[in-house]
Amino acid sequence: FKGGDTCEYLLSSGRFLGEKVWQPHSCMMHKYKNSEAKNCLIDKHVVFIGDSRIRQLFYSFIKLINPQVKEEGIKHGNIPFEDKSASIKVDFLWYPEVNGSMRQRIKSWTEGSVAKPHIIVVGAATWSIKIHNGSNEALAQYKINITSIAPLLEKLAISSDVYWVLQDPVYEDMLSESRKMITNEKIDAYNEAAVRILNSSSRNSKAKVKVFSVSKLIAQETIMKSADGLHLPESSRDMNAMILMNVYCNKIMKPIDGSCCQPQPPLTLIQKIAFCFFTLSIIGYLIISLIHRNNYRKNKSCTDLESGEEKKPAISTPNVSTLQMLLQCFCKLGLIMTYFYLCDRANLFMKENKFYTHSSFFIPIVYILVLGVFYTENTKETKVLNREQTDEWKGWMQLVILIYHISGASTFLPVYMHIRVLVAAYLFQTGYGHFSYFWIKGDFGVYRVCQVLFRLNFLVVVLCIVMDRPYQFYYFVPLVTVWFMIIYATLAVWPQIVQKKANGNCLWHFGLLLKLICLLTSIYFLSYSQGAFEKIFSFWPLSKCFELNGNVYEWWFRWKLDRYVVFHGMLFAFIYLALQKRQMISEGKGDPLFSNRVSNVLLFISIVSFLTYSIWASSCKNKTECNELHPSVSVVQILAFILIRNIPGYVRSVYSSFFAWFGKISLELFICQYHIWLAADTKGILVLIPGYPMFNVLVSTFIFVCVAHEISQITNDLAQIVVPKDNSTLLKRLLCIAGFFSGLHFFSAMQDQSRH
Repeated sequence: FKGGDTCEYLLSSGRFLGEKVWQPHSCMMHKYKNSEAKNCLIDKHVVFIGDSRIRQLFYSFIKLINPQVKEEGIKHGNIPFEDKSASIKVDFLWYPEVNGSMRQRIKSWTEGSVAKPHIIVVGAATWSIKIHNGSNEALAQYKINITSIAPLLEKLAISSDVYWVLQDPVYEDMLSESRKMITNEKIDAYNEAAVRILNSSSRNSKAKVKVFSVSKLIAQETIMKSADGLHLPESSRDMNAMILMNVYCNKIMKPIDGSCCQPQPPLTLIQKIAFCFFTLSIIGYLIISLIHRNNYRKNKSCTDLESGEEKKPAISTPNVSTLQMLLQCFCKLGLIMTYFYLCDRANLFMKENKFYTHSSFFIPIVYILVLGVFYTENTKETKVLNREQTDEWKGWMQLVILIYHISGASTFLPVYMHIRVLVAAYLFQTGYGHFSYFWIKGDFGVYRVCQVLFRLNFLVVVLCIVMDRPYQFYYFVPLVTVWFMIIYATLAVWPQIVQKKANGNCLWHFGLLLKLICLLTSIYFLSYSQGAFEKIFSFWPLSKCFELNGNVYEWWFRWKLDRYVVFHGMLFAFIYLALQKRQMISEGKGDPLFSNRVSNVLLFISIVSFLTYSIWASSCKNKTECNELHPSVSVVQILAFILIRNIPGYVRSVYSSFFAWFGKISLELFICQYHIWLAADTKGILVLIPGYPMFNVLVSTFIFVCVAHEISQITNDLAQIVVPKDNSTLLKRLLCIAGFFSGLHFFSAMQDQSRH
């Protein structure tokens, strides 16, 4: 660990990911759009001073503000640029040599009331080498001149950002005869002189001239593609301009995926309270453990010498053990949340940008599929979508989604469309599972609802507090929570129609179908009425849960993307359970689901449908258009998979215990990846071991999976304590939870006021 100055890393070190993606050492670069660049540089004055290489950088920089700019200025003269809409001025000043003229220009900004530029980018040397034929006298004079300029730049650096651009290497074989004296040896001598003088002149580390040396590293890899051996290719100078934009703008704009040059965010009031709570929990657990251990030693079983029988202490401590379990859970959770915070909020561990290649996605997919097949076992029951099978389904889908996220495969549209089906399949299981439970059990009690809501939301609520993120940020949990409540409301509202009631009178089946039709109509209406949807979720307190960046558009988009699939899951459950009740399907071990002929026909149709969807998804050209069709057609591949997995008796009778293990903690894996496997809220990759990408992924993955498993255990333990079966006790707990969220809202309002 070398410290937290990621600006220095951004300006001085990095490597290429592929041909055109630059990865700074230890931090992430944000790709600035024109609108973002304008917002950052509003009312700012930027000056580039130097030769033709600096002019190249100037043009790349202003194209980030206005891509329509053409390189038509005077080659050996000053070039002004102004964006009146944002009051941005960017000037290029032609000073190809570090001499008295350049010194005079820089000095003019240090005197009197002259307006100083906010950003100054300076660099020159190749002209001095060229004009003086690479003589040692010219280098000596360069040292004298830069020594006289350095104090002026230091003075400017107190109030402005000043960057000295080191000279890029040249491709000597391509240089024209008039430039043959510009050698890499000479350039290195000039760069060494500039760095030594600028560093020695620095008196205050906060106001020193920043040396822009990363351009040299980029040029070493790309100068061979230069048109003349001297000037960088366009892609390389664009990288330099983007680095410059990140150095200045990240601390202003604070982009999530731009961790370079961003200071560590200050602790909020709620985070401080959470820290105190977890600290007290750890202290309390240690104290109770010591007391419990001492009591155990005092009351330890001893042998009665007269009777020879063992005497047991007549002490019952159920309350102590419950309290101890509660504190133990919070103690472990506190340590885990500390790790979360250190990984993704403190500038302790490094972060890197994602970079997609086909091999980085498909090779791990093949590897885990082989592992999954290797761990094949017999199922305890052979029903359609039995528990082991659904756990297996969740498990392999979650592993594929994790690989998709860490490899950055969202940039490859065919993979994106298939991953969308996996997310839809999770929601399909939500509809299928909850409908089946309510339909068969008829249990609409508060206990069941509270148990489900607690298990779904506990981790996310804790992360919202510790990581200072809104609830909607973890979009999948709000999605399944709302759909659970919709399923509950649909079936619980009068008349309550359950399987037991429907078996007595077939008309109740039509009543249930009528409920499902009403649900489908409501979904259809809300999906095409954004205004009505936003009004519903803009009411307090729903707005506090579903707003992101001040509006509920993101929530509407996420909900709309898979709007029908939960309904499809409910309908499938209804049809399947009706067929099962009438014994129209065979679920014996090794038996096909239907008669051989029907099974073969359905299996053929399912395989064709599955492949047809994949071909369509792979041929997608426009993400927006494909997303519009996705809600209606995703169910085709989901149903095809279910039939392929369940029609053959042998396939239905086995499952992968490897995938099923991951399926049991799939929710925790999905949420934990945001901060302790990925980084910068999923935008980048966490780097625990720099310089060894594969080893880093192995170590971070092992910790990530262990943490997810532990959180799953903690959630299950706390669910038993926080959500008891006794209704009167449960009511008291609910009042306490309501008080907790009221306090949370109060402190959140205080936070918002202090921020404004």
